[in-house]
Amino acid sequence: MSTTLGGFLSGGIAACGAVTVTHGFETVKTRLQLQGELSAKSQTKRVYTGVFQGVAVILRNEGIRGLMAGLGAAYCYQTMLNGCRLGFYEPIRTTLTSLVYDDAAKQSFGINVFSGASSGILGAAIGSPFFLVKTRLQSHSPFLPVGTQHEYKGAIDGFRQIHAAEGIKGLYRGVGAAMVRTGFGSSVQLPTYFFAKRRIEQWTGVKDGVGLHLASSAVSGFVVCCVMHPPDTVMSRMYNQTGNLYSGIWDCVKKTIKTEGVLAIYKGYFAHLARILPHTILTLTLAEQTNKWMRSIENRWFLDNVVVD
Repeated sequence: MSTTLGGFLSGGIAACGAVTVTHGFETVKTRLQLQGELSAKSQTKRVYTGVFQGVAVILRNEGIRGLMAGLGAAYCYQTMLNGCRLGFYEPIRTTLTSLVYDDAAKQSFGINVFSGASSGILGAAIGSPFFLVKTRLQSHSPFLPVGTQHEYKGAIDGFRQIHAAEGIKGLYRGVGAAMVRTGFGSSVQLPTYFFAKRRIEQWTGVKDGVGLHLASSAVSGFVVCCVMHPPDTVMSRMYNQTGNLYSGIWDCVKKTIKTEGVLAIYKGYFAHLARILPHTILTLTLAEQTNKWMRSIENRWFLDNVVVD
């Protein structure tokens, strides 16, 4: 295992590679979640009706630039989130395991879940301003707007406008929802990945390699999407609001369900699945490879810099 810094860097690199491929689906998911916000279904004009229809509509009206809106902010967020999630998961897990069992190699489902959640929550809190700006850039459309529209020229302009209007507090609007959302996802992502990896090895005899990493990542991605989507919808709406449309997480949940029905918290689910499945597969598979690469660099650096007395 590489050092915590090595894990952070490899996690960030892997996540940026993954988000490059999946960002368009994230844009569609965001717009589906905001479509018909606090309006009865009968009063909602459905501009976006599905994953691939959404991609086609955005490309036709806004081009690739509209589909990939907020990608720079997404890179920064993914570096913070997955750098923390993949960099701190193992140190937290081994520390807690050694304290409880006196054996850092022992696997405990409860400790694994806690380690995944805590490392993810840390990353979400640090990266929240980037996700805020990303969400607002993705929701903006001069042709087919949904939700509140924010006129930002780009990520830097978004930060500048938010800070000028609301200060530092404005940049952390919705951070509680982000921490809940990421805590849910992170609590199952890595534990599910490693659990699936061990079981697939035991049941099929498949050796450690890219094939095993892909299969384990697919299982993890499906579970993550099921657990994380409702708080993800809440987070998107709280990030995109102007003023105080929602006073908090539960206020957003109550208002959404009351006006749009209980299934509203699952708006954009299939777009989310279309994003999270390849994103998780690519992130965890690339992380395995970049972690090996980072470990070899660290070993070479440390060995080359050992002073022999």
